[in-house]
Amino acid sequence: MHITMVKKRLADGSECRKCLEATAHLQSRGLWDQVTEIVWAHEDDDTSHGMVLSRHHGIECAPFFIVRDDGREVIYVSVLQLVRDRFDVKVGAAQQAAAIDVDDIGGI
Repeated sequence: MHITMVKKRLADGSECRKCLEATAHLQSRGLWDQVTEIVWAHEDDDTSHGMVLSRHHGIECAPFFIVRDDGREVIYVSVLQLVRDRFDVKVGAAQQAAAIDVDDIGGI
């Protein structure tokens, strides 16, 4: 299984908050080493690899994950869904509720 995590780099050079939180979540569960590749979507560069992937897959949020396994490609826009579906780890209702970001407006 090959997991590409597409993260957003803001114009000021910092990493987006949700990308930091997704990374911390994977690290806390001991799953960070399962991420094969990190690709950056630079907010101020529409030609960056992550922005190209975002347009190609029709994704307007970051982070997102591209999982290639057995010749198939599946896109995940939620780290919790990735963890639940690909690592067979239980995700509680409280974690799911906490992952909802009411300030998440706009796209990548």
